[in-house]
Amino acid sequence: MSLIYRRLINTSDLERFELIVEETNLFVLFSGSSSVESLKDVARSSTLNCRKVIKNYIRTNPSFQKSYAPVKVEKEAPLIIRKMAKVSSLVNVGPMATVAGITAEFVARDLLKFSKEVIVENGGDIFLKSNKKRKVAIYAGDSPFSGKIALGINPADTPVGICSSSGRFGHSFSFGKADVALAVAKPAALADASATAIGNLVQTRADLHKGIKFAKKIPGLLGAIIIKEDKIVIWGKIKIIKL
Repeated sequence: MSLIYRRLINTSDLERFELIVEETNLFVLFSGSSSVESLKDVARSSTLNCRKVIKNYIRTNPSFQKSYAPVKVEKEAPLIIRKMAKVSSLVNVGPMATVAGITAEFVARDLLKFSKEVIVENGGDIFLKSNKKRKVAIYAGDSPFSGKIALGINPADTPVGICSSSGRFGHSFSFGKADVALAVAKPAALADASATAIGNLVQTRADLHKGIKFAKKIPGLLGAIIIKEDKIVIWGKIKIIKL
């Protein structure tokens, strides 16, 4: 996984740490008096719990991991499994398309018990709760827009999920070839699944508006951005800031 975009992070008012748990690689920012080590322990425990629940479910339901289409789950399935299944069904992708976003949110909500501001980034997927305006820079590989623009996030609009999918870089699977498809939604799982679904539709620059047309129909989606080479389309409650 390329984590070059983390070099763009510049937040002198927040403490930070990285956490790797098996395949999960988190970058966490937080405010408050809690120590880095104490919150790192919280994040590690939360991450392990998420992974344990998901892996245990996959053990008896392997299609949950392998399917590129929505999967029905039992009413008594664990909460995180039910959320993944529900959100992925809205955009017609497999439930694992939500895993990075939902893990970021579950970890962040555990951290918010100890800190008033928390940002958790998981492989480019972000869950953010802030008390001040923030800029979230957009990394789009070799596109001329990469590192040149950012989302402007107002504190009143948080907590919020900001997730990306790319067919050009990173380890996330995409049927498309967008440099980046970015989605914004309150549940990070919805943002994650939507970014995947939107990105799947983009093969060439001519497909950008097809992706945005699809984004407009997703219930609960706040906005979307798609970048393909030197072209960009933007829809929804999105504020773009030049860097």
